[in-house]
Amino acid sequence: MRNQRSFSLEFNRRVVEELMSGESRPAQLCRRYNITSSVLYHWKKQYSRGKFNNEPTEEGALKDRIEKLERLVGKLTLENEFLKKGLQHSLSQSQRNGKSSPLSNTSSGISAGGVD
Repeated sequence: MRNQRSFSLEFNRRVVEELMSGESRPAQLCRRYNITSSVLYHWKKQYSRGKFNNEPTEEGALKDRIEKLERLVGKLTLENEFLKKGLQHSLSQSQRNGKSSPLSNTSSGISAGGVD
């Protein structure tokens, strides 16, 4: 089994800055520092998001915000579906018990299309 190497944030930042400056090509950096291209591009992504004690790039900051908003949309969608199923279950239970639901009562001012 291979030992996982660890690199300092300073080293990671230096390698990525060398890549972004155009001084060296990705393949050259991978050979010089004995790292894989996937590691190099992972570091580049982290760098753009400010993970190496640097200012995040505008693109990286926007990507972080998009990811957070997508997670929030997913969470709210799940909550919404859960509440819809709970309401449907509650309505079907009250109909089985012969009770009239205020939501199904047409005289309450609520129609299928919304508020009258």
